[in-house]
Amino acid sequence: MTPKVPVVIDTDTAQDDCTALLVGLLDPRADLRAITVVAGNVGFDQQVRNAFLTLNAAGRLGEVPVHLGCRRPIVRPWESAEDVHGDGVGGMTMDMTGCEPRPEHAVDTLVRLAAESPGELTIVCIGPLTNIATATVKDPAFVDNVGGLHVMGGSNNARGNITAAAEFNFYVDPEAAKTVFAAGFDITVIPWAPLTLERAVFGPEQLAEIDALDTPLSRFFTRACAATLEFDRSVGINGTTHPDSLTAAVLLHPELITRAARYHVDVETQGELTRGYAAMSWGVHGLEPNATVVEDVDAQEFYGYVTELLAGQVELASPLR
Repeated sequence: MTPKVPVVIDTDTAQDDCTALLVGLLDPRADLRAITVVAGNVGFDQQVRNAFLTLNAAGRLGEVPVHLGCRRPIVRPWESAEDVHGDGVGGMTMDMTGCEPRPEHAVDTLVRLAAESPGELTIVCIGPLTNIATATVKDPAFVDNVGGLHVMGGSNNARGNITAAAEFNFYVDPEAAKTVFAAGFDITVIPWAPLTLERAVFGPEQLAEIDALDTPLSRFFTRACAATLEFDRSVGINGTTHPDSLTAAVLLHPELITRAARYHVDVETQGELTRGYAAMSWGVHGLEPNATVVEDVDAQEFYGYVTELLAGQVELASPLR
């Protein structure tokens, strides 16, 4: 029997974050111990609602605790991606009666869970790294207690998605990202470009196949991705982008990774044009590697994996409207 992977998903829940949560909630290899929410894609309270909507869509409402984390970046005002994602779930609602986050702050949850299982817990970081950086500062033992971080962020010497230079998660809180990469974690990076743009875009035929499944999960996916699909098409991406679910998937199924390498990763905090830029040095600059950067994955296997999850049948505790 394959041992389960203890995991926390730290999320700014919208669109593909929801799919990443489905990975953590539905994959039998995942032991999802908590969902922690961080300021990012859309309004913070909407992100919390989106997390509960996803728990319900997975048939696991009430089974995994949701904890509220930092509502803004460390030193900067919050900037959203609502122009990309709308509310992040295509306007879906449900009866939220009883959907209460746990009182423990997400940073304290991360510190506690890591300390309870030293060296075992992996945190899937699919939003800005504010919660992770804050936990690093709060508890000096946190870095050693965490088994590893799987970080969706940055671009590997390629274009950004919020500016020409920067990917959204690192742009929103570059100070947090810089802190995390300097802290000494075992980090695996799943970058926006070129990896996501070349290997984690579901095109028209794939989206039609998912829609044709006509399961509660596939309907949830299609609706949650609708606003982002419209935006992606408007900027020349013919499909929906799925870096967050890829980040969760390669943790649970490392066989999806076909090429990775060690890099020294640092994040720009001062540049007028390059705020949030991830400088990924590939070994010729005399810098000590501090992260493994995923360079390529089996795109067809990843799509098949997500499709198989969405084909499953679940029982919702509350109807989605």
